[in-house]
Amino acid sequence: MMGDMASEETRTVKSTSARSSATPPDGGSPVPAPRAWAVRLVVLGIVLSALNLRPAITSLGALLEEVRDGLGMSGSVAGLLTSVPPLCFAVFGVTAPRLARRFGAGAVVCAGMVAITAGLLIRPYTGSTAGFLAASALALMGIAVSNVLMPVIVKRWFPDRVGSMTGLYSMALALGTSVAAAVTVPVTEALGGSWRSGLTVWAVLAAAAVLPWIPLVRDRGPAPTEPQVVQSVHTRVEGAGPVRHVHARVEPAALRITRSRTAWALAVFFGLQATAAYITMGWMAQIFRDAGVPASTAGLLLAVTMVMGVPLAFVIPRVATRLPHQGPIVIALGVCGLAGYAGLYLAPAAGAWAWAVLLGVSNCAFPLALTMVGMRARTGAGVAQLSAFAQSTGYLISIPGPLLVGVLYQHSGGWGLPIALMVGLMVPQMAVGVLAGRDRTVEDEAAR
Repeated sequence: MMGDMASEETRTVKSTSARSSATPPDGGSPVPAPRAWAVRLVVLGIVLSALNLRPAITSLGALLEEVRDGLGMSGSVAGLLTSVPPLCFAVFGVTAPRLARRFGAGAVVCAGMVAITAGLLIRPYTGSTAGFLAASALALMGIAVSNVLMPVIVKRWFPDRVGSMTGLYSMALALGTSVAAAVTVPVTEALGGSWRSGLTVWAVLAAAAVLPWIPLVRDRGPAPTEPQVVQSVHTRVEGAGPVRHVHARVEPAALRITRSRTAWALAVFFGLQATAAYITMGWMAQIFRDAGVPASTAGLLLAVTMVMGVPLAFVIPRVATRLPHQGPIVIALGVCGLAGYAGLYLAPAAGAWAWAVLLGVSNCAFPLALTMVGMRARTGAGVAQLSAFAQSTGYLISIPGPLLVGVLYQHSGGWGLPIALMVGLMVPQMAVGVLAGRDRTVEDEAAR
């Protein structure tokens, strides 16, 4: 027995704790709680970043006719231009989790804001359609990685306030979207009427969003409230003195996300709502202009559609997190969209303000989708994988929509067929949204 007791004993104990009280890998003192200034800086960074995730798109939508004339674009090429955002989001968004693991989420978002700034500065002055598309892609690349990482940052830093922080982020996103749509035309006129100046001015806002992330560039670990698994190995060897402790963080295994039906439903829902959103941002102002509405008023109508997301983007996530099933919200938003499309077809100018409001309510499927990303996974790592999968797959699904609208518009000479397409896409959006809203997690489904 004594010989057995003198032999080597190894015991492994796994424990889960918050980083604020976890023992670091070197066995030193616990990691201190986050400082108040760091939390405030993250909140400021989230808000400023969200403000910059759509002006590159909606400012172009307000001046699309002038840009088409200035660069000699056809309707089909303009449709391709409105399809570039989801294409970039699909291609570059999938790289965001890998980049965040290597460089840290704060560093990647900071680089994303730099890319947005550079793209907005360059694209109006390239002098060609190809150059304009390439510079737009640079800005959209920055938007893509930030799109994916925002829910991750919210989950990591504010795990007990996912609904309210997602609402704040979504509200800021909607505010930036609507302001860009509303003021781009007046600002362009104030700057001498050049569409190039009107598009360039949004680089200033993007540059401001770089600043809060600079102090967080070196933060490459989980944020202070992210749970982590610590494995402690205790060994005692005969004659070796006291027990030695070795601490090592155990990284969670990657999910087989494609095994989850909820992940697929959420991806398709994300893709269809993105299709509707980018058709709206890229073409709605033109629909009103073709119906006889002045350009400045058409820009305001687009702004109304976008500004509806400001209050609703704050309310909807908070309501969604209190419901066991988000399907009723999905249905309500879809019905508003169908009513708005019917109005655009029957009386686009006469009821323009009502249709703008209804479509604005329908577009709040975006903050709902983001909220469901945070709710359908239990861990930060799960949210990162689900966010990347849902957004990248979803944006890939949404690529043909705006392009097809441009083709249908050019070949039919009117908006009847494009609007019919929008109506046809809203029905499956409601169906998959109901499936994505069920109370379950992708970890459980992937395990099964």
